[in-house]
Amino acid sequence: MATILVIESERMFSDQLRALFSNQGHEVLLATSGVEGLRLFREKKPRFTLLDFKTSDMDGIRVLAEIRKMDLLAAVIMLDGGVPGALKVEAWKLGALDFTKKNLPLTALSNALRQAMLRSPRLPDTVQRSHESGARSGTSSDKPPESIMIVDDEPPICTVISEYFTKRGYRVLAAENGLKALSMVKQEAPKLIIIDINMPIMDGLSLVRELRAKQYAGGILGLTGLLEADKLQELLDLGAFDVMQKPINMERMELAVNLGCVLAS
Repeated sequence: MATILVIESERMFSDQLRALFSNQGHEVLLATSGVEGLRLFREKKPRFTLLDFKTSDMDGIRVLAEIRKMDLLAAVIMLDGGVPGALKVEAWKLGALDFTKKNLPLTALSNALRQAMLRSPRLPDTVQRSHESGARSGTSSDKPPESIMIVDDEPPICTVISEYFTKRGYRVLAAENGLKALSMVKQEAPKLIIIDINMPIMDGLSLVRELRAKQYAGGILGLTGLLEADKLQELLDLGAFDVMQKPINMERMELAVNLGCVLAS
C-alpha cells in the first residue's frame, strides 16, 4: 500500500479522505496548510500527494512548484474546487499527474488514485520539452493538426463546436449519434472525443463503454444537460478526464480540450 499526503485546508474533507484511503490500507498524512504540507513531503516522501489548488497560506501552484524542487517525479493529483482552466494548464506544465473535482463522490476520488497508481509520474513540461528536443535531430517541428470529434444529437451544438475549434487549428469530426461515431472511429481515431451523455440510438455512456472495449485510448470529455450522479460517476470510472454542463462555455471548453489533448499524448 502507499503513503498518501493530503494537503487540504478543509478539515472535514481531509478527514473524509483519510478515512477512505486508510480503510483501503494506505498510510494517510494530513496537512492543512502549504507550509505544513511541504514539511511532511520533505520528511515522509509520500508516493502520492493530493493537493488542493487553494491552501490556507499558499496557492496550490506554488506548493506544487516547491514539491517539484524536492522531487522532479513526485506524483501529485490536484483537487479542484472550482478554478479557472488556465490554472489547470499551469499545474499540468508543472507535472501534475491528474485532476479531480472536490464535489464528486468520494468513490470518484478513490478511482482517480487507483488510476494514478497504474500510470508513471510525468516530467514538468519544461524538462520534457528539453528531453524531446535533445532526442530530435534534423526533424521538422511542423505537426499535423490535432483531430477531435464531437458526438451530439443536436446539430446546432455540433456546428458551433466544429466551427469554433476549426478556427483554432483543430481538425474536427462530427457525429450525430454513438453508432455513427463508432463507425467513424474505426476509420480514424481522434485524439479526443467530446460526447453528450444523453442521446437517442446510443447514449454517451454506451458509446464510451464500446470505445474502451475497442481499446480507444484517447481523451474523453463528457457533456451533459443534467448532472446525474450515477451517470457522472460511471463516465469518470471509464476514464473521462472532465465533464462539462450545458449550456457550453466555449472558452472553458477550449481549455479543457487543450488539456485533454495533452493528457492523451
